Amino acid sequence: MENLFQIMKCPTRFKVALATYQFEGEVEYWLGTVKPREGENLMTWGRLKEMMDNQYYPRDVRRMKEREFLSLKQGSLSVMEYAIKFNELESLCPTPSGHRGEENGPL
Repeated sequence: MENLFQIMKCPTRFKVALATYQFEGEVEYWLGTVKPREGENLMTWGRLKEMMDNQYYPRDVRRMKEREFLSLKQGSLSVMEYAIKFNELESLCPTPSGHRGEENGPL
């Protein structure tokens, strides 16, 4: 989804609406239980991603991927294979601020 938003140069204020429009089934039901009610602050893109991670990306799996990322070595991998693995793992690991993504502003 992030790649699509980058290609489209999607303004942050539209990201939650565009992403959640795609939700179906259990995820759509889950959204109905967590989305802000009338009069509450709007959900930010950063907050939605954080809530999705907490719901669908278990902490033990996250920690395993973080350890794998921190211990990644090129070894017998080609530079291209290493770069692909690095980018894959880096995208799954939180930044020092605790969020993966750059744009966490309100919508």
